[in-house]
Amino acid sequence: MTIPVCDLCDAHEAEFISGNAKQLRLLPDVYKSYGGKMSFHGQAHTLRCPEDNSRVREAVAQPGAGKVLVVDGGGMTRRALVGGNLAVTAAKNGWAGILVHGAVRDIAELRAASLGIKALALCPLRTDKRGLGDAGIPIMISGHLVQPGDWVHADEDGVLISSVALH
Repeated sequence: MTIPVCDLCDAHEAEFISGNAKQLRLLPDVYKSYGGKMSFHGQAHTLRCPEDNSRVREAVAQPGAGKVLVVDGGGMTRRALVGGNLAVTAAKNGWAGILVHGAVRDIAELRAASLGIKALALCPLRTDKRGLGDAGIPIMISGHLVQPGDWVHADEDGVLISSVALH
Protein backbone atom coordinates (compact mmCIF):
# COMPACT_ATOMS: atom_id res chain seq x y z
CA MET A 1 0.00 0.00 0.00
CA THR A 2 1.28 3.44 -0.91
CA ILE A 3 0.99 6.05 1.85
CA PRO A 4 0.15 9.51 0.47
CA VAL A 5 3.16 11.84 0.23
CA CYS A 6 1.26 14.47 2.25
CA ASP A 7 0.79 11.98 5.09
CA LEU A 8 4.48 11.07 5.00
CA CYS A 9 5.43 14.75 5.14
CA ASP A 10 3.03 15.30 8.05
CA ALA A 11 4.48 12.32 9.92
CA HIS A 12 8.00 13.75 9.50
CA GLU A 13 7.12 17.43 9.81
CA ALA A 14 9.40 17.97 12.81
CA GLU A 15 12.39 16.80 10.75
CA PHE A 16 11.58 19.26 7.96
CA ILE A 17 11.02 22.16 10.40
CA SER A 18 14.21 21.50 12.38
CA GLY A 19 16.31 21.14 9.25
CA ASN A 20 17.30 17.63 10.28
CA ALA A 21 15.57 16.01 7.32
CA LYS A 22 18.85 14.82 5.80
CA GLN A 23 17.32 11.43 5.15
CA LEU A 24 14.28 13.05 3.45
CA ARG A 25 14.35 14.97 0.18
CA LEU A 26 11.19 16.55 -1.20
CA LEU A 27 11.63 17.16 -4.92
CA PRO A 28 10.36 20.43 -6.39
CA ASP A 29 6.94 20.36 -8.02
CA VAL A 30 8.22 20.03 -11.59
CA TYR A 31 7.38 16.37 -12.25
CA LYS A 32 4.11 15.54 -14.02
CA SER A 33 2.29 12.21 -13.87
CA TYR A 34 2.06 10.36 -17.17
CA GLY A 35 1.52 6.70 -16.23
CA GLY A 36 -1.56 4.61 -15.56
CA LYS A 37 -0.93 4.67 -11.80
CA MET A 38 -0.97 8.01 -10.03
CA SER A 39 0.85 6.83 -6.90
CA PHE A 40 3.76 4.46 -6.49
CA HIS A 41 6.68 3.70 -4.21
CA GLY A 42 9.69 1.44 -4.10
CA GLN A 43 13.44 1.34 -3.77
CA ALA A 44 15.41 3.29 -6.35
CA HIS A 45 17.38 1.71 -9.17
CA THR A 46 19.37 4.63 -10.57
CA LEU A 47 20.53 5.42 -14.10
CA ARG A 48 22.38 8.35 -15.64
CA CYS A 49 21.80 8.51 -19.39
CA PRO A 50 21.39 11.91 -21.08
CA GLU A 51 19.65 11.57 -24.45
CA ASP A 52 20.37 7.83 -24.78
CA ASN A 53 17.85 5.35 -23.42
CA SER A 54 19.89 2.18 -24.06
CA ARG A 55 20.37 1.63 -20.31
CA VAL A 56 16.66 2.30 -19.66
CA ARG A 57 15.75 -0.46 -22.13
CA GLU A 58 18.22 -2.83 -20.42
CA ALA A 59 16.86 -2.02 -16.95
CA VAL A 60 13.14 -2.46 -17.69
CA ALA A 61 13.85 -5.79 -19.42
CA GLN A 62 15.00 -7.13 -16.04
CA PRO A 63 12.70 -8.08 -13.13
CA GLY A 64 11.79 -4.86 -11.30
CA ALA A 65 10.74 -6.51 -8.02
CA GLY A 66 8.63 -3.47 -7.09
CA LYS A 67 11.48 -0.98 -7.53
CA VAL A 68 11.33 2.50 -9.04
CA LEU A 69 13.62 3.26 -11.95
CA VAL A 70 15.09 6.74 -11.37
CA VAL A 71 16.52 8.11 -14.62
CA ASP A 72 18.81 11.12 -14.62
CA GLY A 73 18.52 12.54 -18.11
CA GLY A 74 20.24 15.74 -17.02
CA GLY A 75 16.91 17.59 -17.10
CA MET A 76 17.10 17.64 -20.90
CA THR A 77 13.78 17.54 -22.72
CA ARG A 78 15.00 17.43 -26.34
CA ARG A 79 14.60 13.62 -26.51
CA ALA A 80 12.29 11.18 -24.74
CA LEU A 81 14.01 8.64 -22.51
CA VAL A 82 10.87 6.53 -21.93
CA GLY A 83 8.07 5.71 -24.36
CA GLY A 84 5.12 3.37 -24.57
CA ASN A 85 7.04 0.19 -25.36
CA LEU A 86 9.42 0.65 -22.44
CA ALA A 87 6.54 1.44 -20.08
CA VAL A 88 4.69 -1.73 -21.07
CA THR A 89 7.87 -3.77 -20.61
CA ALA A 90 8.50 -2.21 -17.19
CA ALA A 91 4.95 -2.94 -16.04
CA LYS A 92 5.15 -6.57 -17.24
CA ASN A 93 8.45 -7.02 -15.41
CA GLY A 94 7.19 -5.79 -12.05
CA TRP A 95 8.58 -2.25 -11.82
CA ALA A 96 6.51 -0.02 -9.52
CA GLY A 97 7.30 3.16 -11.42
CA ILE A 98 9.70 5.32 -13.37
CA LEU A 99 10.88 8.80 -12.39
CA VAL A 100 12.54 10.63 -15.29
CA HIS A 101 14.59 13.80 -14.88
CA GLY A 102 13.95 14.42 -18.56
CA ALA A 103 11.23 13.76 -21.13
CA VAL A 104 8.89 10.90 -22.05
CA ARG A 105 6.69 10.23 -25.11
CA ASP A 106 3.71 8.18 -26.33
CA ILE A 107 1.30 9.69 -23.80
CA ALA A 108 -1.65 7.43 -24.67
CA GLU A 109 0.47 4.32 -24.22
CA LEU A 110 2.00 5.63 -20.99
CA ARG A 111 -1.47 6.26 -19.54
CA ALA A 112 -2.54 2.73 -20.51
CA ALA A 113 0.45 1.12 -18.77
CA SER A 114 -0.10 -0.21 -15.27
CA LEU A 115 2.84 1.79 -14.00
CA GLY A 116 3.54 5.05 -12.24
CA ILE A 117 5.50 7.46 -14.43
CA LYS A 118 6.67 10.95 -13.52
CA ALA A 119 8.77 13.14 -15.81
CA LEU A 120 9.59 16.77 -16.52
CA ALA A 121 7.96 16.95 -19.95
CA LEU A 122 6.76 15.29 -23.13
CA CYS A 123 8.83 15.17 -26.32
CA PRO A 124 7.91 13.15 -29.42
CA LEU A 125 11.55 12.57 -30.47
CA ARG A 126 13.21 9.30 -29.47
CA THR A 127 16.80 9.08 -28.31
CA ASP A 128 19.83 7.79 -30.13
CA LYS A 129 20.90 4.29 -29.11
CA ARG A 130 24.64 4.50 -28.44
CA GLY A 131 24.87 2.24 -25.39
CA LEU A 132 25.85 5.15 -23.17
CA GLY A 133 24.99 5.62 -19.52
CA ASP A 134 25.69 4.33 -16.04
CA ALA A 135 23.52 2.20 -13.76
CA GLY A 136 23.46 1.80 -10.00
CA ILE A 137 25.31 5.02 -9.19
CA PRO A 138 24.45 8.07 -7.04
CA ILE A 139 22.67 10.69 -9.17
CA MET A 140 21.42 14.24 -8.71
CA ILE A 141 17.74 14.90 -9.45
CA SER A 142 16.53 18.50 -9.21
CA GLY A 143 19.42 19.28 -6.87
CA HIS A 144 18.83 16.28 -4.60
CA LEU A 145 21.03 13.22 -4.23
CA VAL A 146 19.39 9.88 -4.99
CA GLN A 147 21.36 6.78 -4.03
CA PRO A 148 20.66 3.26 -5.29
CA GLY A 149 18.38 1.69 -2.70
CA ASP A 150 16.83 4.97 -1.51
CA TRP A 151 13.04 4.92 -1.28
CA VAL A 152 10.90 6.85 -3.76
CA HIS A 153 7.36 7.84 -2.74
CA ALA A 154 5.34 9.56 -5.48
CA ASP A 155 1.75 10.66 -6.03
CA GLU A 156 -0.20 13.66 -7.33
CA ASP A 157 1.07 15.79 -4.44
CA GLY A 158 4.76 15.26 -5.02
CA VAL A 159 7.85 13.10 -4.88
CA LEU A 160 9.63 12.31 -1.63
CA ILE A 161 12.98 10.51 -1.52
CA SER A 162 14.02 8.85 1.74
CA SER A 163 17.11 6.98 2.84
CA VAL A 164 14.95 4.54 4.83
CA ALA A 165 11.56 2.92 4.23
CA LEU A 166 8.73 5.13 5.48
CA HIS A 167 5.78 2.80 4.88
